[in-house]
Amino acid sequence: MTVLTFVFLVLGVATLVMGAESLVRGAARLAARTGMSNVVIGLTVVAFGTSAPELAVSIGDVLSGGDEAGSLAIGNVVGSNIANILLALGLAAAAGGALVVARRIVRIDVPIMIGVSVVLWLLVLDEQLGRIEGIGLTIGLICYITWTVLAARREESQTGEPMELLEIDLDPAALRRHTVWGDLGAVLLGLVLLVLGSQALVSAASDIAAELGVSDLVIGLTVVAIGTSLPEVATSVIASMRGQRDLAVGNAVGSNLFNILAVLGITAAIAPNPLPVAPSAIQIDIPIMIAVAIACLPIFANGHVLERWEGVLFLGLYLGYIVWLVLDASEHGVRESYRSVALYFVIPIVVITMTVIVVRGFRLRAAARQFEPTA
Repeated sequence: MTVLTFVFLVLGVATLVMGAESLVRGAARLAARTGMSNVVIGLTVVAFGTSAPELAVSIGDVLSGGDEAGSLAIGNVVGSNIANILLALGLAAAAGGALVVARRIVRIDVPIMIGVSVVLWLLVLDEQLGRIEGIGLTIGLICYITWTVLAARREESQTGEPMELLEIDLDPAALRRHTVWGDLGAVLLGLVLLVLGSQALVSAASDIAAELGVSDLVIGLTVVAIGTSLPEVATSVIASMRGQRDLAVGNAVGSNLFNILAVLGITAAIAPNPLPVAPSAIQIDIPIMIAVAIACLPIFANGHVLERWEGVLFLGLYLGYIVWLVLDASEHGVRESYRSVALYFVIPIVVITMTVIVVRGFRLRAAARQFEPTA
């Protein structure tokens, strides 16, 4: 990798992060000026903004016109979704302590995330994601946002308290410190930075893939996925360390939903050709993404808390996944041995651990119900 390629890579990632931050803050303040509630802003503007880097990179990839145009987009989304759970939440729990998981996320959002992930796998079994399928995913996004906003407003009206979804201060005093033109400028600056950052990152990623002799899919699953997931990683870790630990989990799960429905949906809908999906993505990477989503249920349901040791487990699994990608891409001699250890030793231990967590959780809840006072 040349020095220029490395510079483009670093600048691309940094520009994407800065662009997403500027876009989210400017758009959130503009939305607040129109009278939109924090709930609606959090579930639309902010959620979409954290997925803006993935969207910018994916659109830039399909419009680049290369031989593998679209492969980077698929790898970017799948890799980002894996990183959002294992890396972002793992770091947040390990660094900031146990993460509180809202009941709504366990009962509604995680099952939807699992369902959407399975739907994506079914759609790409023919090794491509076409325009009609992209439009279908985009419609699913609109339905999800509409239903979620209505449910949030209903909950707010019943409890009298708004859902805590934002880290951005949008009270009237804070808004007066910023002008409308300043907010518009922040949005435009964010969009420009996203475009420039995506172009730099796609260019650097393609050069790295060519120099290393690996596919755009692998680069998308690793370098690009981690780079575009930095906003989610930073948001989750900072929220956890500030004590806003429910925000960390909601941010990661919500971003995964937007990545599939919005990023892949919009990208496939506007792409001149169907997005190509490599057989390895269908056989390995997307099933791993689904398995990671499913793994959230027993851990999140265990007292609605993601413990610190579970965060360390997530980080270990992510490191193991990255090592596998590197070994597989380089066709290293220990690849098959590594795969055998993972299949016959690591994965069974993880499954047994999760089963123990679920059983322990059920027993604790059953014991707690026995001591509840009767009316």
